[in-house]
Amino acid sequence: MLGRWYAALGVNLLLGVPAVVPIYLLYYTVATWVDPAPEENDGFGVVLLAFGLPAAACGFLWWLANRPLAHRTRLRPASYWGVSLLGTFAPTATLIGIGIAI
Repeated sequence: MLGRWYAALGVNLLLGVPAVVPIYLLYYTVATWVDPAPEENDGFGVVLLAFGLPAAACGFLWWLANRPLAHRTRLRPASYWGVSLLGTFAPTATLIGIGIAI
């Protein structure tokens, strides 16, 4: 089973469920960000620090979790990582799509 594409998709769908909150917070922050005047500093650095560093840490942990599985599947590396990203972002994209439709 580990040699198939659906193993990579299934594992990353499971990894994508806890990633819904940080990914959605990044999406919401970017979607609602108001560009300040050049002389004002309203804390964009704080937002990057608060959301960017945890997102980078989660991305690193996601990569560590996928690395062994990537070597065991029969997919080419580009195909594997594409399927993995699709699976990880699918739960968040579903929730964003439901929110836009309502």
